[in-house]
Amino acid sequence: MTITDVHGRDLRSFVAVAEELHFTRAAERLYVSQPALSKQIRALERLLGAPLFDRDRQGVALTPVGTALLPHARAVLVAWEAGHEAVRRAREAADGTLVVGMSTSPGRGGLLPAIRSRFTEAHPEARLKLRQVGWEDPTAGLADGVSDVAFVWLPLAGADRFRWVVVAAEPRLVALPENHPLAARERLDFADLLDEPFLALPDSGPELRDHWLALDARGGRPPVIGGEIASADETYEALVGGLGICLVAAGNAPLLTRGGVVTRPVDGVTPSRFALAWRADDTRPLVHAYARAAAGRGVQER
Repeated sequence: MTITDVHGRDLRSFVAVAEELHFTRAAERLYVSQPALSKQIRALERLLGAPLFDRDRQGVALTPVGTALLPHARAVLVAWEAGHEAVRRAREAADGTLVVGMSTSPGRGGLLPAIRSRFTEAHPEARLKLRQVGWEDPTAGLADGVSDVAFVWLPLAGADRFRWVVVAAEPRLVALPENHPLAARERLDFADLLDEPFLALPDSGPELRDHWLALDARGGRPPVIGGEIASADETYEALVGGLGICLVAAGNAPLLTRGGVVTRPVDGVTPSRFALAWRADDTRPLVHAYARAAAGRGVQER
């Protein structure tokens, strides 16, 4: 037997069962039927000449052979994913495609069309592909290579790995249900909000989570977390549901004020900064051309 006899699909199936220790859950995770998954595992065991799992009424457990294989199977899958990503990036670089990541639409008075116009004027042969990335990734795809450049909020996690140009600096407003007692005021001080439950971003980006909780303005008092949010829709539903309040950049206020939610100016917190970022070690001309196009609207570069 050689390594070429084993398919990536078989290793992926093995890893899923090894991590779930349950064939049905592993099948659901892989979007295959449980009988098909069992057949793949049996075929892999025949190929290796040894059982990978002990199966009995108590459940599923790795055999010593399965335990020995698991770290190597994971390493092969990680290497394959890295290779696949490298091929994708090389192919897109060859055909002049630049992937622009974002977690919400940049909006802001035509910011994105203006950058696109400057970029395509200088590089009419290039193609731009917009990629929506969830709030769980504060780098909007930069960290794992899904995006070539990305619109992000500062502070940026792992800042030493990235460079950026700030494209918008906006005051942070407070968003709250329209029936909230503080909504009757025209303007608020952040000190008035310290005891209010706040909606928090996922903890996968602690720097950004802390920024939108305004930890630097709390005088050491920990925030009360009323819920976690991972999209504009989730934020709106949490606000109207009374789970808490949140800070929002002025340019994003229209995403939340759809009815039942209002925003108010708030004193005592610093402005938000919206940036176009790229990886510090990325020297590709198209990446830096897009950064220059963004800098035409930028107020600060790093």
